[in-house]
Amino acid sequence: MRASRTLLAIGLLAVLVGATGADDEPLRIAVVDVNQALNSTDEGKAAREELARKQREAEARVQPRIERFKDLQEELKSKKFVLSEDALYQRQLDLIELKNEIESEMKELEGKFKVDEERIVGPLRKKMIDVVQSIGREQGFTLIVERASPGLLYSREALDITDAVIEQFNKKKG
Repeated sequence: MRASRTLLAIGLLAVLVGATGADDEPLRIAVVDVNQALNSTDEGKAAREELARKQREAEARVQPRIERFKDLQEELKSKKFVLSEDALYQRQLDLIELKNEIESEMKELEGKFKVDEERIVGPLRKKMIDVVQSIGREQGFTLIVERASPGLLYSREALDITDAVIEQFNKKKG
């Protein structure tokens, strides 16, 4: 899969080089790190703080059950030899049930977090892509590649327009 993406990227680049050569326009390529740009903008920082707050709230919600699980586990260890077989079995079942509840709640919270993240970061990512496309048109780039793109193994720092994207994104309010 990764090899096919690399070949696709190389093929696309070859087509672009051939196409721009026919027009006698210079090939202008840039690289942008969209994640770095998002994390560096004012809105991106606010979004990251909101997500961190939501994660702390979720952890605080599940923490009492985790503490209860640990307490039951310790209690079971300490009373292992004094409890009857039936009582020991019931405590083990209680422990398993509590563990399942914790795992279920953690999965639910993880799902909610992913939805929150998409709800908060999704519009910013779209706005970021719009800014990148705008810079591409305004500055006459032939191709702007995401730094995390498959097949991109190396790029000169001079090709990186991430700082320009951050600057323009912060200027573009709303």
